[in-house]
Amino acid sequence: MHIARVMGTAVSTVKDERLEGAKLLLVSEANQTGEIVGNPYVALDRVGAGEGELVLIVTGSTARVAAGNENTPVDAVVVGILDSLRHDGELTYQKR
Repeated sequence: MHIARVMGTAVSTVKDERLEGAKLLLVSEANQTGEIVGNPYVALDRVGAGEGELVLIVTGSTARVAAGNENTPVDAVVVGILDSLRHDGELTYQKR
């Protein structure tokens, strides 16, 4: 799993039928403090995450399983919203 921050939404009116009704988010990889450290990419949202939240992302074949159908054409899925993170015994992120 990866940590990412939700940067916004992605809207696509024309898409593969297996993505119909799916919410798509623009996310960027983040570190343990929530600081953005990667380039933005699109992920399918399974948990109702919103802009600015720190989330857990699964990728690759695990993402297709998390999407609910192994034939769904996705390679990144939001599977959790983080409430807090602890690193080396120190609280590094706390949801506001």
